[in-house]
Amino acid sequence: MFKISDFFILAAVAISFAVSGFLWFSGQKEEGLFTALWVPSILCFGIYFKLLGLGGRDK
Repeated sequence: MFKISDFFILAAVAISFAVSGFLWFSGQKEEGLFTALWVPSILCFGIYFKLLGLGGRDK
């Protein structure tokens, strides 16, 4: 069910979330917010390519 690429996407999301939290709580709030915007962007990127891969199987 899960491919290796799925784990890389989830790892990128987890790293981005952790860096965002670190920046936020270390006082760099603007940088933390900027990095927090990466999380949904990376997830959407992963979902898009997952759907492309699933769409190719039907044909």
